[in-house]
Amino acid sequence: MNTSFRLACLGFACWNLIWVTAAVAGPATLYVAVDGNDAWSGKLPEANATRTDGPLATLEAARDAVRRWKQAGPLPARGVVVELRGGVYERDRALELTAEDSGAAETPIEYRARPGESVRLIGGKRIAGFTPVTDGALLGRLEPETRGNVWQVDLRAAGVTDFGGPAGGGLELFFQGRPMHIARWPNDGFVKIVHVQGPTPVDIRGTRGCREGVFSYEGDRPRRWKDEKDLWLHGYWFWDWADQRQKVASIDVDKRLVTLVPPNHSYGYRNGQWFYAFNALAEIDQPGEWYLDRETGTLYFWPPAPIASGEALVSVVPTLVSCQDTAYVTIRGLTFEAMRSTAVVVRGGSHNRLVGCTIRNGGRNAVSVTGTANGVIGCEIDQMAEGGISLSGGDRKSLAPAGLYAENNHIHHYGRVKPMYSAGISVHGVGNRIAHNLIHDAPHQAIGFGGNDHVIELNEIHNVCFESNDAGAIYAGRDWTMRGTVIRHNYLHHIYGFERRGCVGVYLDDMYCGTEISGNVFYQVPRAAFIGGGRDCQIVNNVFVDCKPAVHVDARALGWARDHADGWIREGRERGTLSGIRFREPPYSDRYPPLVPILDEDPAAPRGNVVARNICWGGRWDEIEGKARPLVKLEHNLLDQDPRFVNAASLNFQLRPDSPAWKLGFQRIPIERIGLVGSPDRAPGAALPASSQTGLSPAE
Repeated sequence: MNTSFRLACLGFACWNLIWVTAAVAGPATLYVAVDGNDAWSGKLPEANATRTDGPLATLEAARDAVRRWKQAGPLPARGVVVELRGGVYERDRALELTAEDSGAAETPIEYRARPGESVRLIGGKRIAGFTPVTDGALLGRLEPETRGNVWQVDLRAAGVTDFGGPAGGGLELFFQGRPMHIARWPNDGFVKIVHVQGPTPVDIRGTRGCREGVFSYEGDRPRRWKDEKDLWLHGYWFWDWADQRQKVASIDVDKRLVTLVPPNHSYGYRNGQWFYAFNALAEIDQPGEWYLDRETGTLYFWPPAPIASGEALVSVVPTLVSCQDTAYVTIRGLTFEAMRSTAVVVRGGSHNRLVGCTIRNGGRNAVSVTGTANGVIGCEIDQMAEGGISLSGGDRKSLAPAGLYAENNHIHHYGRVKPMYSAGISVHGVGNRIAHNLIHDAPHQAIGFGGNDHVIELNEIHNVCFESNDAGAIYAGRDWTMRGTVIRHNYLHHIYGFERRGCVGVYLDDMYCGTEISGNVFYQVPRAAFIGGGRDCQIVNNVFVDCKPAVHVDARALGWARDHADGWIREGRERGTLSGIRFREPPYSDRYPPLVPILDEDPAAPRGNVVARNICWGGRWDEIEGKARPLVKLEHNLLDQDPRFVNAASLNFQLRPDSPAWKLGFQRIPIERIGLVGSPDRAPGAALPASSQTGLSPAE
């Protein structure tokens, strides 16, 4: 009998004993450690014991041990815990959990960090062996002040050969736990298109551009780029909310003319829009910048601190945990970082939870969740290349809710690579909830939603949409049948748009209907509550302070957006459906009675909207289009009269007992409950961050 087989048998026998004990005392605990061994039993060694047994080395071994025990008999009365000891677990693939790895309501399965210990699952490879750049030709391409600061390393020699492309989703570099920046010019902000070239003009809503990706620029900086192998531009080529990364085909430095590689941007290009150049060795000109020569596999880097003072990581693995059709599985207290795609993916299943985890430095989103009754709770999420949490579940035809949720998460500084439409939290489907989250510092949306009957409540949002205009901190658009969502008791503040040229707080775009915006506090948010031609929406019981304007309602489907409505009307009359939904039949006819006669009531007109019992102080009250104003029910709003806040100077917008708003029927907003709340389910070591610009507090 060989040694490994004897150890496996010993482990199985030990686990029999542990399992019997756990059935009486509580959940069985299986341990994993960076110095473990997959031939061991998975129990903690006794003090000073000879290391012939102990924790397992891998999550897969722990998963497989649980599978064997499920096959042998029922789980312990309180389930199973797989506990990871502190350390760095460098992953070369995702942990894959399937239906056979499920627990049950009485016997859940939990993968967690050992309390008080830091557990990092990294989807990257730690890189060492950097040497100074000494090649004269390479140094000659750098600015004089850069020479002597740039280091290089051969990634192929380190075993990294799949680099991906510069447009996103490929290799990234992290140092001392933070993302480094691919070399770019200018280092901050953008430069402007001077003049687009080409014979094919584009006219979109009165704005003219060109289909061809050829344009002129100012200055002579591009002369430095003549030896660049793979130069790219990231631009907002036509609209302030539609960015794209495009490869450069050629630059005529004498004519100051750039030609981009097709396919060209779908909206075209226009004068005055902005862009920056990136992926250029010659533009390593400040600490934290890097460039990868994908032909040679050489990484060049100007570290922001001595190269030996911190850990350098390059992302390799797309995903770190994948749950497919699992049930009653919890992942708690782990740190996920340096993956190329989404860190944790939950597809289907039910009652799975991601609790108190830290997710950072990822190449796409933090978490993607489908199924029913699955949720993300108390996580710290930052520095994602795209967005934070995606929830998608529920059946739109039957209106069966999914009950997915994202609660008490802190999500910030995301959208590093794909800034537009990368929301802190996105929710689609039917019957899901977003509550008690703090979302801030992002170039575009905080929350994007679509579907029916969601609840978005008690969230704090600030400093978003800073790189976009005509954008919404909370956004949805373009469907008459997506109704029933309630957006209540949120605090949105200090949201201005790119170059402070304006954006939107809650944006119901292009005839989005049937949404309630109630009991929210808006402070310094332009176009705070926005109905873009939709019907049957309510803006009620909100507080607007220094908003310009507080309320916007337009009749766009009677004008420039008529094509959208005409297509829906044609579908409704020819097929009896709207966006594929049989809206005159249950459950839609029961759940949304105003939708049933829509085709018979001037469907393009913004009918059924109510704006009532709101408070507006400072700023400007409304921006209602003339065609829409007669159709909006405006009543009992407190305008241009001191609402008597508890302490407006410290941003406490609770109302005093003598506020005139009470006589208009205003209902108290539970301001003290908005935002993050203290909980043992918060990520380890994560304090409750006080927003630097909010003074929300209980009524004094």
